[in-house]
Amino acid sequence: MFLQKKKYFFIIESIKDIELKNIKNFGKFSVIYRNNNDENIDKLKKFRLICKLKKIPFYIANNVKLLKTLKADGLYISAHNKKLNLNNLKENYEIIGAAHNIKEVDIKKKQNCTHILLSRIFETSYPNKIGHLGVVRFNLFSKLAKTKLVPLGGINLENLSKLKIVNCEAIAISSLIKDHTLIVQKNLK
Repeated sequence: MFLQKKKYFFIIESIKDIELKNIKNFGKFSVIYRNNNDENIDKLKKFRLICKLKKIPFYIANNVKLLKTLKADGLYISAHNKKLNLNNLKENYEIIGAAHNIKEVDIKKKQNCTHILLSRIFETSYPNKIGHLGVVRFNLFSKLAKTKLVPLGGINLENLSKLKIVNCEAIAISSLIKDHTLIVQKNLK
């Protein structure tokens, strides 16, 4: 079973969540680092260098200072970050964002996001996270939004094949990548 999209976003919370040596298809895979942990800056710089050498775009979540320190490729703006000041961001960084509804999608459009990760396409087991779009509603939502939407949320090995019929150029994976980097890599072309 192969899933073929133009781009894949792997969302990690620690550099330990992904084995970069397993990523072979350069140019299609991007890493979004959600800097929720206090990781050693030298280790992050080394990780960033490996991404650069492997031509894996590296995005930093919600932290312009860390973005500049690591010379990352772009910025990821979470759905909850509605007022991030990008005025002092003079360099030409790619900006991607996340949303849960049409109102948040509109905010991300105003923040000049090139891709908007729309969560949750599938049901998740997280506490306090009720509801999901499903494939049909995601596809309808994608037409209404008139922008590049990327499905996120609840993607696992059992429903990975359902993404073949999702109207999108890219997908985003978070928790699945932590445990199954190699398996996921083999199923994404």
